[in-house]
Amino acid sequence: MLKKILIAFVCLVLVLVSAGFWAYGLIDTAALKHNLKTTQKTELAYLSKDIPDNRGKILAVVTSHNKLGNAAKPVGYELTELARAYYVFEANGFSVDIASPQGGTPPQVLDGDDMAEYDYAFLNDIAATEKLADTLKLSEVNPADYQAVYFVGGKGTMFDFIANPEITQLVEHFYNDNKAIAAVCHGPAALLGAKNSQGDFIVTNKKLTAFTNPEELLLIPDAREIFGQLLQDRLVAEGAQFYEGPMYLNNVVIDDNLITGQNPWSVWKMAEATIEKLGYTPKPRTVTAEEYAVEILNIYHLQGRSQALNFAEQLHHNQLPYQRNLVFIHALMAFMQFDLLDGVGMLIFVQQLKNLG
Repeated sequence: MLKKILIAFVCLVLVLVSAGFWAYGLIDTAALKHNLKTTQKTELAYLSKDIPDNRGKILAVVTSHNKLGNAAKPVGYELTELARAYYVFEANGFSVDIASPQGGTPPQVLDGDDMAEYDYAFLNDIAATEKLADTLKLSEVNPADYQAVYFVGGKGTMFDFIANPEITQLVEHFYNDNKAIAAVCHGPAALLGAKNSQGDFIVTNKKLTAFTNPEELLLIPDAREIFGQLLQDRLVAEGAQFYEGPMYLNNVVIDDNLITGQNPWSVWKMAEATIEKLGYTPKPRTVTAEEYAVEILNIYHLQGRSQALNFAEQLHHNQLPYQRNLVFIHALMAFMQFDLLDGVGMLIFVQQLKNLG
């Protein structure tokens, strides 16, 4: 009996090791060797050619809060959420000012796994980084100077956007003047508590989205204790019609002058929707490899594996790149949620993507 148990155990270990090697082989290691850190704004045609004449100004607001509750983990605004929207606004003829509750240099979160050419170009952009080094203090901002306001995400917003009188006044000015309000990820925290001219919460009966409960709890299981209440729950409590898309994928919701994005992967579309809300057709832009991967995943979750594979085959045929590793990460996320069937199914899908060449 003991011998059979030992043989079964050894077989199980061999199976697990083999599965680990197979899964590791699905990673696109070549994509991990990119060298984008020196990317300059002038190298990106979208930012250096055919810029419309000055159409006005947009205010981007970032958090000043730098610590996750009582924990030592640093937080701040998400660089990718600022950089990509900043450049969409600028490429479409709008100058961008950056403000924060406290002014000065705000805390920044850099996630190297999510960084791409536009993000590094932003870090190498002297004009942009000078604005970041000395952001405007909200109390000194005149909202009448701006055509739109954009609330950048980052977990710090859960501490200094909510119940902040200056944030609330800013939101109420733009909302009641029917000017565009954009927000992404945790940025919609700025909307909480703001009221319309009738004295009702502006989010009541409004269609919107933000960082969802499942997205929050996946990486921070004690988020309810840290934040007091999750952002999705807070918005729903004020009467919002919350639209929850698939985890960590593009989802943008527009309702009148409110443009909200669910997470960092929603920034491009949210920013371009803001340009449309301001009355302009967004300037043509080359879709990034990350965006194509996000679209593959959206199709996978909403339409099924075969449709997603068909779309990937079209991209491959047209020599349009996509980040296979992002699909692999979503497979790992399924395992993190103990959804073994979905995890295995997605790994098989990644193998199919790899087979495309």
